Amino acid sequence: MPDQITSQGTNSQGNSYDTRADSSGTTGYHYSNTDGSYYYSNTNGSTYYNSGDGYAQYTSSSGDSKSYYGSDAKK
Repeated sequence: MPDQITSQGTNSQGNSYDTRADSSGTTGYHYSNTDGSYYYSNTNGSTYYNSGDGYAQYTSSSGDSKSYYGSDAKK
């Protein structure tokens, strides 16, 4: 079952966010920033950051990280 969005909004800097939960109640969130960057903290424990200008980093739930540059850092 896909994650369900539990709340969403825009903060005082104009960045949008949402929080989400999976069927077991584990929570995560997503930020989408006005500078084009975004960040996911997933319910499975992994994270993903994209700078919006050619850099991205994925970290698995076990802590392994991988960085992406240029065209590999897809939006």
